[in-house]
Amino acid sequence: MSATGTGTGHVVVIGAGIAGLAAAHRALARGARVTVLEAAGRVGGKLLPGEIAGLRVDLGAESMLARRPEAVGLAREVGLGDRLRTPSTATASIWTRDALRPMPKGHVMGVPGTAEALSGLLTAEGLARIERDAVLPPTEVGDDVAVGEYVAARMGREVVDRLVEPLLGGVYAGDAYRLSLRSAVPQLYQAARAHDTLTAAVRALQAKAAEAGQTGPVFLGIEGGVGTLPLAVADSVRARGGEILTGTPARELRRDADGWRVSAGDRVLRADAVVVAVPAPAASALLRAEAPAAAAELAAVEYASMALITLAYRRADTALPAGSGFLVPPVDGRSIKAATFASQKWGWVGAQDPDLLVVRTSVGRHGESEILRRDDDALTAVARHDLRAATGLDAEPVAGRVTRWTDGLPQYPVGHHARVARVREHVAKLPGLAVCGAQYDGVGIPACVASAHAAVDQLGGDLAGVRELTANPVQSLHGGAGE
Repeated sequence: MSATGTGTGHVVVIGAGIAGLAAAHRALARGARVTVLEAAGRVGGKLLPGEIAGLRVDLGAESMLARRPEAVGLAREVGLGDRLRTPSTATASIWTRDALRPMPKGHVMGVPGTAEALSGLLTAEGLARIERDAVLPPTEVGDDVAVGEYVAARMGREVVDRLVEPLLGGVYAGDAYRLSLRSAVPQLYQAARAHDTLTAAVRALQAKAAEAGQTGPVFLGIEGGVGTLPLAVADSVRARGGEILTGTPARELRRDADGWRVSAGDRVLRADAVVVAVPAPAASALLRAEAPAAAAELAAVEYASMALITLAYRRADTALPAGSGFLVPPVDGRSIKAATFASQKWGWVGAQDPDLLVVRTSVGRHGESEILRRDDDALTAVARHDLRAATGLDAEPVAGRVTRWTDGLPQYPVGHHARVARVREHVAKLPGLAVCGAQYDGVGIPACVASAHAAVDQLGGDLAGVRELTANPVQSLHGGAGE
């Protein structure tokens, strides 16, 4: 895409989730002419603002990592800087062994630096098993290893089942015993390669963080909902002359001597470059003709489905525990995997109507299909049953909404990094083509934005962003409780 490098080319971005919109925004800043194609009738993908009982809420992702610059920077660029909000509380719980227990501190994605850090959460036997890590011979992590497998071998299954699993499950809706350490917890993977014990690796990361003196919030939200971010980016794209066509699925992508030809509906668009920013199945279908090897790799990416059940209550009828909510380990056999007390976590939610209180719960993990086949009333009943058991909340909600995210979260199994590298290697053979999105370098908003920026920079001949993401994927953390 040499033309685009000089700011004169036409870039077609396929997909108007946050990755596609961020790519369009970046390409316009580079001087390109931009057209965005989106199959759905709206922009935003998994970021969705909504309403319940007259209150604005998020019906998709509700927070973003603040200690990465990409998402926060984009929000500020599109005029949302004055609406960035810190959580009102960062205190959360784990609902395990029939009690709400305080979320431990002093761990890295559930992996503790000391056994004492998990006191109160694990049994005496589980705490004793953590101590054995110090005397076990080193474990070779190799090119990659499953998070659960590695941590259980070093510290015992109880650490994985009671803390690592619910934390990772909240991010990926996946199985810790299948998820890649290298891709899902990249900082811990690098530290584990450099230390003989897992405890030492965690302590080294904690010391590094303390030395960096990071202050301020780990996560941020946006007043009105994180779902307003893609709307603001879309407005900025249009204001800069970009075109966004919703309800317009791209059906075919072909390359010829003059560049790229994108068939969308009854239109055929000519492009100097194309950014494919759709989930893996759709990307695979589009790339099949021109990049069959990349298409085959993407066709193998698995996804997890989930549903959010959002409930509004009269505040006078409720007495929720303090904090932002709780996570639920799968080993406890509950139906919900998390609950967020949205009105307590986000001041802007609670301030809209002091008489109402909003709670979000989530169900669905990778491989769990039965629960998601239930209708909305049944899912609402499941959520209310578990909320009652966890908190004693037995009031009748004044409103409820079920939001289903079918195939919403890509899975990062062992070897994920190698698959992504192969996809990019095959795509790079075709001038003027790049890919981005949640299935590559991290599922969080900053990861998607970083992926988009790297894709656009690659089209202009700058590979620094792609190299950085390949070496250091963006770790997606859990926002304390909820989804």
